[in-house]
Amino acid sequence: MFVTSAFAQESAPAATGGDTHSGTGVPAEAHGAFPPFDPATFPSQLLWLAITFGLFYLFLKRVVMPRVGGIIDVRNDRITQDLDHAAKLKGEADAAVAAYEQELAEAKTKANVIGQQANDAAKAEAETARKKVEAAMDEKLGAAEASIASIKAKAMKEVGTIAEDTASAIIEALVGGKASKAEIAAAVKSVAG
Repeated sequence: MFVTSAFAQESAPAATGGDTHSGTGVPAEAHGAFPPFDPATFPSQLLWLAITFGLFYLFLKRVVMPRVGGIIDVRNDRITQDLDHAAKLKGEADAAVAAYEQELAEAKTKANVIGQQANDAAKAEAETARKKVEAAMDEKLGAAEASIASIKAKAMKEVGTIAEDTASAIIEALVGGKASKAEIAAAVKSVAG
Protein backbone atom coordinates (compact mmCIF):
# COMPACT_ATOMS: atom_id res chain seq x y z
CA MET A 1 0.00 0.00 0.00
CA PHE A 2 2.77 2.41 0.79
CA VAL A 3 4.34 1.84 -2.60
CA THR A 4 1.07 2.39 -4.36
CA SER A 5 0.38 5.64 -2.54
CA ALA A 6 3.90 6.98 -3.19
CA PHE A 7 3.54 6.15 -6.87
CA ALA A 8 0.19 7.88 -6.97
CA GLN A 9 1.63 10.98 -5.31
CA GLU A 10 4.53 11.18 -7.82
CA SER A 11 2.28 10.73 -10.81
CA ALA A 12 -0.02 13.52 -9.76
CA PRO A 13 2.15 16.48 -8.68
CA ALA A 14 -0.07 19.05 -10.30
CA ALA A 15 -3.08 17.72 -8.52
CA THR A 16 -1.60 18.48 -5.14
CA GLY A 17 -0.53 21.91 -6.23
CA GLY A 18 2.36 21.83 -3.74
CA ASP A 19 5.74 23.38 -4.40
CA THR A 20 7.74 20.17 -3.78
CA HIS A 21 7.76 16.72 -5.19
CA SER A 22 6.49 14.26 -2.73
CA GLY A 23 9.18 11.99 -1.32
CA THR A 24 12.21 13.86 -2.75
CA GLY A 25 12.14 17.23 -1.13
CA VAL A 26 13.36 18.95 -4.33
CA PRO A 27 11.62 22.24 -5.21
CA ALA A 28 9.32 22.00 -8.17
CA GLU A 29 10.91 24.91 -10.02
CA ALA A 30 14.26 23.04 -10.35
CA HIS A 31 13.03 21.13 -13.37
CA GLY A 32 15.91 22.39 -15.63
CA ALA A 33 18.85 20.44 -17.07
CA PHE A 34 21.25 18.35 -14.98
CA PRO A 35 23.73 20.93 -13.49
CA PRO A 36 26.93 19.46 -14.95
CA PHE A 37 25.33 19.57 -18.39
CA ASP A 38 23.83 23.04 -17.94
CA PRO A 39 25.79 25.55 -20.12
CA ALA A 40 25.20 28.26 -17.56
CA THR A 41 27.43 26.39 -15.03
CA PHE A 42 30.31 25.67 -17.44
CA PRO A 43 32.57 28.62 -16.40
CA SER A 44 32.43 27.72 -12.69
CA GLN A 45 32.93 24.04 -13.54
CA LEU A 46 35.99 24.86 -15.67
CA LEU A 47 37.40 27.04 -12.87
CA TRP A 48 36.99 24.26 -10.30
CA LEU A 49 38.38 21.76 -12.80
CA ALA A 50 41.53 23.91 -13.27
CA ILE A 51 41.92 24.40 -9.51
CA THR A 52 41.41 20.68 -8.79
CA PHE A 53 43.77 19.67 -11.60
CA GLY A 54 46.42 22.13 -10.38
CA LEU A 55 46.16 20.91 -6.78
CA PHE A 56 46.24 17.28 -7.94
CA TYR A 57 49.24 18.04 -10.16
CA LEU A 58 51.09 19.73 -7.27
CA PHE A 59 50.23 16.81 -4.97
CA LEU A 60 51.56 14.33 -7.52
CA LYS A 61 54.67 16.42 -8.23
CA ARG A 62 55.61 17.16 -4.62
CA VAL A 63 54.38 14.08 -2.72
CA VAL A 64 53.73 11.07 -4.92
CA MET A 65 56.45 11.36 -7.59
CA PRO A 66 59.34 11.88 -5.11
CA ARG A 67 58.21 8.81 -3.18
CA VAL A 68 57.80 6.73 -6.33
CA GLY A 69 61.16 8.03 -7.61
CA GLY A 70 62.78 7.17 -4.26
CA ILE A 71 61.31 3.67 -4.36
CA ILE A 72 62.50 3.22 -7.95
CA ASP A 73 65.99 4.48 -7.00
CA VAL A 74 66.13 2.12 -4.00
CA ARG A 75 65.03 -0.81 -6.12
CA ASN A 76 67.47 0.14 -8.87
CA ASP A 77 70.30 0.32 -6.31
CA ARG A 78 69.26 -3.02 -4.82
CA ILE A 79 69.09 -4.63 -8.26
CA THR A 80 72.50 -3.18 -9.15
CA GLN A 81 73.96 -4.49 -5.88
CA ASP A 82 72.36 -7.89 -6.45
CA LEU A 83 73.73 -8.03 -10.00
CA ASP A 84 77.20 -7.01 -8.77
CA HIS A 85 77.02 -9.62 -6.01
CA ALA A 86 75.84 -12.25 -8.50
CA ALA A 87 78.70 -11.35 -10.87
CA LYS A 88 81.16 -11.61 -7.97
CA LEU A 89 79.75 -15.00 -6.96
CA LYS A 90 79.83 -16.15 -10.59
CA GLY A 91 83.47 -15.12 -10.81
CA GLU A 92 84.25 -17.02 -7.61
CA ALA A 93 82.35 -20.05 -8.89
CA ASP A 94 84.21 -19.90 -12.21
CA ALA A 95 87.51 -19.65 -10.33
CA ALA A 96 86.51 -22.61 -8.14
CA VAL A 97 85.55 -24.65 -11.21
CA ALA A 98 88.84 -23.75 -12.91
CA ALA A 99 90.78 -24.72 -9.77
CA TYR A 100 88.83 -27.97 -9.54
CA GLU A 101 89.51 -28.79 -13.19
CA GLN A 102 93.20 -27.98 -12.74
CA GLU A 103 93.41 -30.19 -9.64
CA LEU A 104 91.55 -32.93 -11.50
CA ALA A 105 94.00 -32.70 -14.41
CA GLU A 106 96.94 -32.81 -11.98
CA ALA A 107 95.41 -35.81 -10.21
CA LYS A 108 94.94 -37.59 -13.55
CA THR A 109 98.55 -36.82 -14.47
CA LYS A 110 99.77 -38.12 -11.09
CA ALA A 111 97.61 -41.22 -11.47
CA ASN A 112 99.05 -41.84 -14.93
CA VAL A 113 102.60 -41.40 -13.58
CA ILE A 114 101.89 -43.74 -10.66
CA GLY A 115 100.28 -46.25 -13.02
CA GLN A 116 103.25 -46.07 -15.40
CA GLN A 117 105.68 -46.50 -12.49
CA ALA A 118 103.71 -49.49 -11.22
CA ASN A 119 103.62 -50.93 -14.73
CA ASP A 120 107.38 -50.42 -15.13
CA ALA A 121 108.04 -51.94 -11.69
CA ALA A 122 105.84 -54.93 -12.52
CA LYS A 123 107.66 -55.37 -15.84
CA ALA A 124 111.03 -55.15 -14.07
CA GLU A 125 109.93 -57.67 -11.43
CA ALA A 126 108.59 -59.96 -14.15
CA GLU A 127 111.85 -59.61 -16.11
CA THR A 128 113.89 -60.37 -12.97
CA ALA A 129 111.71 -63.38 -12.19
CA ARG A 130 111.95 -64.52 -15.84
CA LYS A 131 115.74 -64.23 -15.73
CA LYS A 132 115.84 -66.19 -12.46
CA VAL A 133 113.61 -68.88 -13.94
CA GLU A 134 115.72 -68.94 -17.12
CA ALA A 135 118.91 -69.21 -15.06
CA ALA A 136 117.40 -72.02 -13.02
CA MET A 137 116.23 -73.71 -16.20
CA ASP A 138 119.66 -73.24 -17.83
CA GLU A 139 121.24 -74.69 -14.70
CA LYS A 140 118.84 -77.64 -14.72
CA LEU A 141 119.35 -78.02 -18.47
CA GLY A 142 123.14 -78.03 -18.01
CA ALA A 143 122.78 -80.59 -15.24
CA ALA A 144 120.44 -82.65 -17.40
CA GLU A 145 122.80 -82.42 -20.37
CA ALA A 146 125.73 -83.43 -18.12
CA SER A 147 123.65 -86.30 -16.76
CA ILE A 148 122.67 -87.29 -20.28
CA ALA A 149 126.30 -87.05 -21.40
CA SER A 150 127.46 -89.22 -18.49
CA ILE A 151 124.63 -91.67 -19.12
CA LYS A 152 125.51 -91.62 -22.82
CA ALA A 153 129.21 -92.10 -22.08
CA LYS A 154 128.37 -94.89 -19.67
CA ALA A 155 126.01 -96.39 -22.21
CA MET A 156 128.60 -96.06 -24.95
CA LYS A 157 131.12 -97.69 -22.69
CA GLU A 158 128.68 -100.48 -22.05
CA VAL A 159 127.81 -100.54 -25.76
CA GLY A 160 131.50 -101.13 -26.45
CA THR A 161 131.53 -103.93 -23.89
CA ILE A 162 128.29 -105.35 -25.29
CA ALA A 163 129.68 -105.00 -28.83
CA GLU A 164 132.85 -106.81 -27.79
CA ASP A 165 130.82 -109.57 -26.11
CA THR A 166 128.51 -109.81 -29.13
CA ALA A 167 131.43 -109.82 -31.59
CA SER A 168 133.12 -112.54 -29.53
CA ALA A 169 129.91 -114.59 -29.56
CA ILE A 170 129.45 -114.12 -33.32
CA ILE A 171 133.05 -115.11 -34.04
CA GLU A 172 132.70 -118.22 -31.94
CA ALA A 173 129.44 -119.10 -33.64
CA LEU A 174 130.62 -118.40 -37.17
CA VAL A 175 134.25 -119.34 -37.08
CA GLY A 176 134.20 -121.68 -34.19
CA GLY A 177 137.33 -120.25 -32.70
CA LYS A 178 138.10 -117.68 -30.11
CA ALA A 179 139.59 -114.28 -30.76
CA SER A 180 141.53 -112.35 -28.20
CA LYS A 181 139.87 -109.63 -26.28
CA ALA A 182 142.42 -107.05 -27.51
CA GLU A 183 141.72 -107.86 -31.13
CA ILE A 184 137.95 -107.69 -30.63
CA ALA A 185 138.27 -104.36 -28.69
CA ALA A 186 140.46 -102.88 -31.48
CA ALA A 187 137.94 -104.01 -34.11
CA VAL A 188 134.97 -102.48 -32.18
CA LYS A 189 136.88 -99.18 -31.65
CA SER A 190 137.71 -98.98 -35.34
CA VAL A 191 134.09 -99.48 -36.32
CA ALA A 192 132.73 -97.04 -33.64
CA GLY A 193 135.34 -94.39 -34.19
